Amino acid sequence: MAKKSSIENNKKRAKLAVQKGAKRIRLRAIAKDRTLSVEERFEATLKLAEMPRNSCINRVRNRCEVTGRPRAYNRKLKMSRIALRELGSKGLIPGLVKSSW
Repeated sequence: MAKKSSIENNKKRAKLAVQKGAKRIRLRAIAKDRTLSVEERFEATLKLAEMPRNSCINRVRNRCEVTGRPRAYNRKLKMSRIALRELGSKGLIPGLVKSSW
């Protein structure tokens, strides 16, 4: 089980990324638009820099929803390999056939 603080910080980042995502995308589009004046683009860059760093989607870490483990994460099932193996052994994942010989 991962530390509770790490899991909660990641949840906070995900929530902030959803809240501020549209504004961040709009400011980045303005900053990259070559048809606008240099001043407008620079102003958009400054506003983007003022935004909280944790509002960027890249800062959100994929974590297992069962244990909170950050590594060996399976995107399709949203869990780590260890949790997948345990739940698969118990027969709790429909359609998963676990073989061992």
